[in-house]
Amino acid sequence: MQSVAKRQWKTILAFPLLVATLSPLNTVKAAEPQQHMLSDAPQPPDIRLGPLFHAVQAAKIFPDQKTFADAIPKSDPSSILADWQMQKTQRNFDLRYFVTTNFILPANREKYVPPAGQSLRDHIDSLWPVLTRSAIQTNQWDSLLALPKPYVVPGGRFREVYYWDSYFTMLGLAESGHWDLVQNMVENFASLLDQYGHIPNGNRSYYLSRSQPPFFSMMVDLLAQHQGDSVYTRYLTEMKKEYDYWMADADKLKPGEASQRVVKLHDGALLNRYWDSRDVPRTESYMDDIATAQKAAARTHRELYRDLRAGAASGWDFSSRWFATPGDISTIQTTRIIPVDLNSLMFHLEQTLAHANQLAKNTEASQRFEHLAQQRQEAINHYLWDNQHGWYADYDWQKAAVRPQLTAAALFPLYLQVATDEQAAKTATAVQTQLVKEGGLVTTTQHNGQQWDAPNGWAPLQWAAVEGLNHYGKQALAKDIALRFLKNVQTTYDKEHKLVEKYVVEGLGGGGGGGGEYPLQDGFGWTNGVTLKLLDLYCPKNITCNNVSDITQDQ
Repeated sequence: MQSVAKRQWKTILAFPLLVATLSPLNTVKAAEPQQHMLSDAPQPPDIRLGPLFHAVQAAKIFPDQKTFADAIPKSDPSSILADWQMQKTQRNFDLRYFVTTNFILPANREKYVPPAGQSLRDHIDSLWPVLTRSAIQTNQWDSLLALPKPYVVPGGRFREVYYWDSYFTMLGLAESGHWDLVQNMVENFASLLDQYGHIPNGNRSYYLSRSQPPFFSMMVDLLAQHQGDSVYTRYLTEMKKEYDYWMADADKLKPGEASQRVVKLHDGALLNRYWDSRDVPRTESYMDDIATAQKAAARTHRELYRDLRAGAASGWDFSSRWFATPGDISTIQTTRIIPVDLNSLMFHLEQTLAHANQLAKNTEASQRFEHLAQQRQEAINHYLWDNQHGWYADYDWQKAAVRPQLTAAALFPLYLQVATDEQAAKTATAVQTQLVKEGGLVTTTQHNGQQWDAPNGWAPLQWAAVEGLNHYGKQALAKDIALRFLKNVQTTYDKEHKLVEKYVVEGLGGGGGGGGEYPLQDGFGWTNGVTLKLLDLYCPKNITCNNVSDITQDQ
């Protein structure tokens, strides 16, 4: 008997010409079958609904394209698709009515309003249950992927768990004493690794084609702080699966070649890049990607879509960091870039696998991963070091040249302790001179309307900077960045009674950041986590800091 997914796919293939006609580019067809989509993994809505999905997004019925991606069909999507085919040519057909009749739309939760006078710390502590979700069972047609344990979402339009966001959220959960939730979230990510062979961008079917910055080994580290070394051997299998996902095809590459997420440089060094296994518009940002493709010159749209998707896999969606021309997203070229933060995280994963295998008495495997970590460290400090400017940067493997832009990602080799003392000192000087602003660490020096550029600063990058600088004896600069960002968060909270996804860090005004594809989101998971960590890091001993004013400057 054919699987439901394959029957759906045959239904969708019946309409390729129709979708091509609907597309303003005449190039966006029903998503083509690809290797990862023909497995038992659930199909994303753009495949399940094919031309209907395109029609709804093109009609811009919902201000946020993610809304329909998250809508739940009330019956078999193939039946809904067939009904639409029959009805759409009828006189007075109303697409909006058809959608609201046949789909359950995601509910808008009421915004949480803290009690008057609630401190910053108490507000964050009270937000954890508000942001906690459960998806032990999901509707068979839902894009939401089931997870065995409760989890904490970022907030706002982000109704699912996100991979790299979660690590910084978990830091705050640990500070609040919610080790049960930390354990639950590690279990959830381990279950995703066991089921799909990788941790997707988020627990949605449309995120299964990519991952995000690989923080699972950092999560294992965090949990081990509470439960001891047994955590490393408990999740050894899953960490190895994470590594295998990122390094797939490495043994097949010749020097100068790349496949999926791995690149082999001309001297044989292996480093990683971001990648998405699909090359069509993102399900959750469908019309945005089509609009970007309309502006693209001298490149195929599928190549562009792949790079947009890879940019989303980076977590920095979007940033001049990935562009050939800093102000033009249509020049995005993520897949030709070897990112410094990704490879620093891979170094940590290799080190953690070496440690876990040592604990498991797998001596040969431990030595192999220790050797791989050493090789990666040498490659990062060679290829991802801009000797001319004196900071870490990304590398264009096709041009065989470092990309000279200074970004907050330059601090990841300090954060994961890849850097030499000399490289760390030079990077710290560059960061202090160019990236430290009134409200914290700015993401890049480019102003182009993208959310991962100036004037915005993001909580996870503040934490990476503070931790990294402290690792290399730059305590004064670390504290300066921390307090600038904390004052920004506190001032915004005092005015608006909320924490937000990102902040303006340039100028004295501060406040919530802007730019990007969607409005500023409240909540917010990783801001909550980093804020608590920074409050406690710089709080006087034996005193609980409830607000930033409780921190003493000379501590």
